[in-house]
This record gives sequence, structure tokens and C-alpha cells, in this order.
Amino acid sequence: MTTTTSTSPATAHADIRVAVSTVIFSLRREPGRERPSVVIPLVRRTRAPHEGQWALPGGWLGADEDLEMAASRTLRETTGLAPSFLEQLYAFGAVDRSPTRAVSIVYWALVREDVSARPAPENVAWFDATSLPALAFDHNQIVEYALWRLRNKVGYSRIAHGLLPELFTLADLREVYEAILDRRLDPANFRRQVDTSGTLIPTDGFRTGSHRPARLYRYDHDVELAERGPLPE
Repeated sequence: MTTTTSTSPATAHADIRVAVSTVIFSLRREPGRERPSVVIPLVRRTRAPHEGQWALPGGWLGADEDLEMAASRTLRETTGLAPSFLEQLYAFGAVDRSPTRAVSIVYWALVREDVSARPAPENVAWFDATSLPALAFDHNQIVEYALWRLRNKVGYSRIAHGLLPELFTLADLREVYEAILDRRLDPANFRRQVDTSGTLIPTDGFRTGSHRPARLYRYDHDVELAERGPLPE
């Protein structure tokens, strides 16, 4: 007679911990490059496992925290950043992703370009999102998935607003799209698509300079709020 041993739910889950990590995207202008690069901040680990390697900012979920609160807290503690956009990305829970059983709830965030130009805290550095070193745990896979999600979502949403100031020109907006998609866009076609999207509001302001004045726009936040659904913020 074969005897099978069952494991109670309490025993099965006793050693599983929940972490929250965030992929933070921004833009950075490098000398000699045609367009800005998509960059992310990474934190150098100071203890095992993977001591000395770069990793995504994150930490353990507190017993009295909801997920978004934990994401915001760990970002603030590790990088000092407060994102202009924060959204849950995916849950990563492969059995062998960490020496101890851990499930990571991953968020992705956007911060505006001027933020990435500021001095970074100790143990934090900005990297080109498409050219990363070997990261701790499965964080290369996580960044790759987040970048894929960013490139796909920019085509049907107003995700670019998280990388722009409150007021911007159409050229500014097109530059963000080109940086994310890593290709040139036809200015005339881009303007037509934006004009028919119904997501931008032209203002009475203009940016002046060496070229003809360019009208300033802002996003229609009422449309954005209407698409968020019934979940509380």
C-alpha cells in the first residue's frame, strides 16, 4: 500500500516571500546620438546573493502595505525617485529565480527626462535599457519584457505623457515616440495621427526660438481618467 503525504496550504506557503520591484524608464540625451535613449536606473547590490551586481530597485512587501504603496516606498528608498506614471507590469515567480522562494510583483514607471540628468544617489546608476550588463536574479528578463510592453503600449495609449512636461510641442511628443520605438517617424503622418486621436488639447502658448514658433499642447486628463476603470487610485 502506497502512502501519500499531503502538505497543508499553511505549510506550502510558509517559506514564500513577496517582493515588489520596479522598472523605471526615462530618456537621456547623449552627445552624437540622433535621438534620446531610453534609460533605466539600477541599484548595485551590497549583500549576497549577487553581491556587487546591478539589480532593479525593489524590496519586500510589508505586512501593512498594498502593492502600489510598496512600489512607491521601495523606489523612494533606493533611488529617491517619484514617478509620473506607475502601473503593475507582471508577476515573476519561477521556482529557481532566487535562492529562497520569492515571487516578485513588478511595476513599471516613467520619470521625465530632466530627472535622469540629476545626480544619482550612491549605489544607483542609469543604463541604456537596450544595452545592460548581466543583472542579478532574472532582472534582465524583466527589463526585456517591460521594454517590449512599453513599445507596444505607446502605439495605442498616451503612455508618452509620463516622459513629457505638462506642456509640450508636437515635435517633443514625436521625439519621445521615436526614442521608444528606436526609429524615425514621418512628421506629417505623426501630426495627422495625433490630430485625430482626440487626446491632446492645444493651448494658447508657443515655444519660440531659432525656428518658427511651435504651439504648446497638453494631454486631456479627463479622457485618461475615463479609461482607468472602477478601481480606486
